[in-house]
Amino acid sequence: MSELKLEFVGKQVKDMYGTFVGKVVGMITDSDGSIESVGVDCGSLGLKQLTYEQLLVQGDYVIYIPRWRLDAQKLLRQKNLTLKRIKALQDIVSENDLMKGDAELVHIKYEKRLYEIEEDEKSINEKLQARLNELEAESKSIKAVLFDAKLQYRSNEVTEEIYQQISIYTNELLEHINLERAEINNIKAKLSKQTLENIASTPSNIAITTQGLTAAAESTSQDETAKQNVMTPQIVASNTPAEEKVVVTHDNNSETETNWLNQVISNE
Repeated sequence: MSELKLEFVGKQVKDMYGTFVGKVVGMITDSDGSIESVGVDCGSLGLKQLTYEQLLVQGDYVIYIPRWRLDAQKLLRQKNLTLKRIKALQDIVSENDLMKGDAELVHIKYEKRLYEIEEDEKSINEKLQARLNELEAESKSIKAVLFDAKLQYRSNEVTEEIYQQISIYTNELLEHINLERAEINNIKAKLSKQTLENIASTPSNIAITTQGLTAAAESTSQDETAKQNVMTPQIVASNTPAEEKVVVTHDNNSETETNWLNQVISNE
């Protein structure tokens, strides 16, 4: 058995907010031996297969990363980079009006990409809101248990020790819920603030908008699958890859800038 597989077998699984999920009992591998999913014993809920890309070994535990977080973080990076590139095009044209014709070719490409990203953003926001609704329902259920325990304690049905234990356990669960809720709201806020207006700080000679792109929407984007090393507020710290940077060298020679634009068109 490979070293990678040994890292998983027998370990307890927690979600990234600290809640226990179960214990790793095995895994499913592809024909080349790579791990596809990990089998987790979740007690009365049975054996669940968790996707490998959503798992991260951290010390004695395997951390389970929710799908919404992977998708949202990926979208944040893609949207930020696309807006930065649109802004770079605006800057190039503002510094050299002769580049306007070439820049518009690239601008159409990134405008279409921004439209596709904003469509994905709508879907992500729906998933985030659905998760917030689930967390609210879970929170109410936990609070009901805590309140009933307090009622039983006041009516002398349980001892103070039992009540204190219930209080500790339920408050831990509520804390995990609050951590996840706070992160979801933070991601929603970040997405809403990612606009061209917030990226742009200088005037431009080329107007780039995200409207009137119905025709462009007919082309679908190809989405790559990439595992993100994420860490948790309690268990681990953020280890998100650095944003990709676009370095544009401004030169008075328009031929140099034309070559750069042509390279962007051909490579991406």
